[in-house]
Amino acid sequence: MTTVTPFPAVPSLRSIDTGWDYERWSALPDDGNRYEVIDGVLFVTTAPSFFHQWIVRQIVLLLVEQIDRPGIGLTAWAPIGVRMPGCDPVQPDIVVVRNEDRSIIYDRRINGVPALIVEVLSPSNPETDTEIKRAAYARAGLPEYWIVRPAERDVLVCARPDSVVGDFLEVFAIAPDGTLLSPTLPFRAQVAGFFAGSPDETL
Repeated sequence: MTTVTPFPAVPSLRSIDTGWDYERWSALPDDGNRYEVIDGVLFVTTAPSFFHQWIVRQIVLLLVEQIDRPGIGLTAWAPIGVRMPGCDPVQPDIVVVRNEDRSIIYDRRINGVPALIVEVLSPSNPETDTEIKRAAYARAGLPEYWIVRPAERDVLVCARPDSVVGDFLEVFAIAPDGTLLSPTLPFRAQVAGFFAGSPDETL
């Protein structure tokens, strides 16, 4: 009989073992944690805060209005598995797939590189999104990546991925009072609206 040792109750952790893949990931329990595999390393994150989910909601509403309804693409949000080179899988907060790439959606997952990924930073593990995922997404050739920073009330927009360098060649910050104009999609929005109206802003 195999004994399964539960992960400790901490906000975020990663495995020492670098031999994780999709098959091993598929056998993990459905326990409310977010499990992701990046370059063979398993990353585990506990449930996000209400404010984190509020921000995701606000951005999804805007994306659906400007991307889904005009028939440009499809917006999905966590929990949703995305499998692309070096990510086997990741579970981004928000994913946009262009209509012409709908064929990458099958077997309950997104199996390919989407048009946009959005991650909302959590205070317990910001380096996962700002360093580890940023590099992995660039190597995979993701056209556009937003890093939403609740503490600063701003957004980093990353575009023009360089798979060799492992980073995006174009990175710019949109200030709290600024307008986010996507470099690759027909989308624009006031950044302040991403954070407005939440009954609880605890990070």
